[in-house]
Amino acid sequence: MTLVIMAAGMGSRFGGLKQIEPVGQSGEFILDYSIYDAILAGFNKVVFIIKEENYDIFRETVGARIEDKIAVEYVFQNNNNVPDIYTIPDTRVKPLGTGHAILCCKDIVKDNFVVLNADDFYGRNAYKVAKSFFDQNKDTNKEHFCMVSYLVENTVTGKDEVARGICESDNGYLTNLVESKIAKIDDKFIARHMDSEDKFIVNKGQLVSMNFWGFTPRLFEFIEKEFTNFLEDNKNDLEKKEFLITRVVANAIKDNFADVKVLETDSRWLGVTYKEDKDILVQEINKLIENNEYPSNLWSK
Repeated sequence: MTLVIMAAGMGSRFGGLKQIEPVGQSGEFILDYSIYDAILAGFNKVVFIIKEENYDIFRETVGARIEDKIAVEYVFQNNNNVPDIYTIPDTRVKPLGTGHAILCCKDIVKDNFVVLNADDFYGRNAYKVAKSFFDQNKDTNKEHFCMVSYLVENTVTGKDEVARGICESDNGYLTNLVESKIAKIDDKFIARHMDSEDKFIVNKGQLVSMNFWGFTPRLFEFIEKEFTNFLEDNKNDLEKKEFLITRVVANAIKDNFADVKVLETDSRWLGVTYKEDKDILVQEINKLIENNEYPSNLWSK
């Protein structure tokens, strides 16, 4: 099984290339912990989606540490990687989106895979439940995808708004993701829809998406069709539009191409959206090391 790590973002809000910002006691990055946990769960390959200009720094840092632990591949997300009849404006710097990032892997990923963000700490249990899901689902009459979801209280810590997808499901299968902004105020989780200022309360125990998806390789045939539709729909406005994996998943469910099992984990999600988040993440990793969940040097053996 393959771990696909999306690391082509610029990390502009954080103020640098946050995917390779040290957070561990021996200089480990967040994605080192993702790879370490995936190996323990039984993954045997990792694919990094990066910008081509970042290849050397990724290969010399993360790659050098793990190439003797797991098979490693690199894929470049390039805004010119579109059909010839479409043109992406030269002024666009930001990648075309998570859906496009995953599509860039179609010639490399040949088995079931998990895809996630490079700058998010997901917790070991997330990898275990995803691997177990695919080990148990062998039926090929319909594609079975999955999403590892988190309790909202394990993902929102402060009064600053953060983006979360509120999960709606039927009998454990995803029916909708309500893209929202959520903040914790006076021990309550206050949310609003992305395009509205109207506030509503999210109860503790509500499951939210943190962009941890599991797919079969047949996703690529569906995502290619969706990408063509996206380009055609937005051909006159490709300066800012993003082709997101959430759009692909929603349409796969709508078209009955696949179902998406909502898997639950009790792990705590941690991320570095802003500079001040790093201190919290470092403190939590230190606690996990003290509890012997991680060694102080991940790759020493």
